[in-house]
Amino acid sequence: FFQRHLAEHFADLGYAFYAIDLRKCGRSIRPGQTPHYTTDLARYDLELGLALDKVAADAGGSVLAMAHSTGGLVVPLWLDRMNRRRDPSLAKVTGLVLNSPWFDLQGHAMLRNVAVSGVIGAVGRLRGHSVVPSAAIDTYGASIHAGRSGEWDYDLDWKPLAGFPVRFGWLHAIRAGHRRLHRGLDVGVPAMILRSKLSVRAKRYGPEVDVADAVLDVRQIQRWAGCLGQRTTIVPIPDARHDVFLSTEPVRTHAFAELATWLDWLRDHARS
Repeated sequence: FFQRHLAEHFADLGYAFYAIDLRKCGRSIRPGQTPHYTTDLARYDLELGLALDKVAADAGGSVLAMAHSTGGLVVPLWLDRMNRRRDPSLAKVTGLVLNSPWFDLQGHAMLRNVAVSGVIGAVGRLRGHSVVPSAAIDTYGASIHAGRSGEWDYDLDWKPLAGFPVRFGWLHAIRAGHRRLHRGLDVGVPAMILRSKLSVRAKRYGPEVDVADAVLDVRQIQRWAGCLGQRTTIVPIPDARHDVFLSTEPVRTHAFAELATWLDWLRDHARS
């Protein structure tokens, strides 16, 4: 976990901060595994539930869940499943913060149609480990890694500049998660969504990558933000990167201020 400034910010606010790498991700990758690969996002429920129990027990209080990008899809689906089965553990969660959540595919609208989703599903079921043909683009990674144009040094074996290869089985699981989200969830707690104000598609790193989301289409985040089922606060942050808290210093300061305002509201809401 390299976002030390994020952990320190929460610690300064009085929070006990825990960073979790799900199975096959980051520090959890084991020899012989296919990084990030799963065919069902619900498989993460096990470790999320165990983490929730441990954090609540260690910290002795309620838990604020926070997730970024793909995690921003995984965690709402998990909370919704807990809510639907009336899992008492959901009472340990007080709120949800999503940082540029992946609510739909980026790119041309044709990629989101039923026929394309059908092809993804068919190949995903039959040849799940097959890699989706696409050009590796490292523009976002180049904008944040200290070895290129960014501020942060992190293990490129765990987080390659261009990401890991996208496999059909994994993409099929993502699209199933998108469909479930689009039908409407009920995460059971208030939520805050932080996102960039603009998106940019660039094959090479340039100044424009530092002031926009170079990974996701923020219009799709905005479009589906109302599907979480509870009171949701959506805050576009001008000049933010894909990870809002890895933006340039003035921008992330703005994001932290917006977050602090919402956390004050959340505490008041919990007391009311």
